[in-house]
This record gives sequence, structure tokens and C-alpha cells, in this order.
Amino acid sequence: MESPSQLHETLRRLTALIEEQGLKRSELLDPRALAARTALPETAVRILLKGGPPPADTVNDRVRARIKALSDAHLTRTGRRMSDLAADIGSRLGVSDYWARQVCDGKKVPSVEFLHGLVEYFRVEGGEAFFTAPADEALNRALLPALVRLENPHTDPVQALMDRYGVKTTDLRMNGSLTRGQLERLLEGVFRSVLPPEGENKP
Repeated sequence: MESPSQLHETLRRLTALIEEQGLKRSELLDPRALAARTALPETAVRILLKGGPPPADTVNDRVRARIKALSDAHLTRTGRRMSDLAADIGSRLGVSDYWARQVCDGKKVPSVEFLHGLVEYFRVEGGEAFFTAPADEALNRALLPALVRLENPHTDPVQALMDRYGVKTTDLRMNGSLTRGQLERLLEGVFRSVLPPEGENKP
């Protein structure tokens, strides 16, 4: 199991890379964005980023809070009502709308089977651990991909291509001048221009 020292080490290495590469700390370590990705309270994320201790909560507390955070974010993003969300989840997971709503409201702790279903429904990474892991472990997991990308930039073919042509990742991905979808369409156009059409014999 990951420990607070692992988060501390991840943050230390990220901070060093941010300084070495002249990156903006606020873009890689944005508390609001990290809170949304981990379903953690933003205040807890801010404390952890400053080296503070994780919340003294129980596994049940984490599960209830994170499911509620995901549910609230889903409702805000989609404009749906809680009754609609509960009915949809209840139908998919084979439980009553009332029980699904109690879980989504953070009032009830779901069974392991229900929790597994929520992993698939909300498409969260990390399986059930997304809901049950201590806050410092959850934040560490969210930060590791950025650390790997910065320490090994040429393992990312998109990054390598951008580096080759002098295009900075921060310009396209972090500052939002191109969304992920736009970047994917751009690359698709590049690939289509250099690869032979399907069914055409290769030389």
C-alpha cells in the first residue's frame, strides 16, 4: 500500500522537474483539477500538496464522500436530476431507485458488488481503490502519470513529435489552445496523409 512518504517523494520529484523544465506549478498541481480527478475535497488536496497529513477518515467515510462527489459532478456536468441518476444506476445495477439515491447522496455505504458497478458506471481508474484508498494514496496515484511523463518524455510519441518540431506541450495541452479532441483530430489528419488507404497494397 502506498504511504504518505510516497506522496512526499512524488511531490519532491515533480517540484524539481517543474523548476528544471520551467513549467508552471499551477498547471501540474492545480488543487481544483486534482480534486475533481480524485473525488477528494479541494481543501484536503491543498493540505496534501503542502505536505500536510491526510484526513483522519474511515474507509466508509471515503466511500460515501467520493461517491457523492462523483454524483454531484455528474449532475453538474449533465444537468440531470438526482432522481434520474438514481434510476439509471438502479436499473443498471439491479437495485431500487431509493437505495441508489441513498448511495449517491452519500448516506449509505454500498456493497462490494455495488461499488464495482459504480466503478464501471462512472468509469473511474483504479477500480474499487478509487473509492477506498486514503487521500494521500489517491492523490499520489493521480500525480504519478505526470511524473512518469516528465521524467520520460520520449516514451510519449506525441511528446516526441512535438519536441522534434519545437512545439511545447504546455502550449497545446496545458494552456488549452487545443483540446484533447482537437489534438487527436490533428494527429489523425497527419496519419491519414502519410499512411496508405485501407486495402491499398503496401510497397
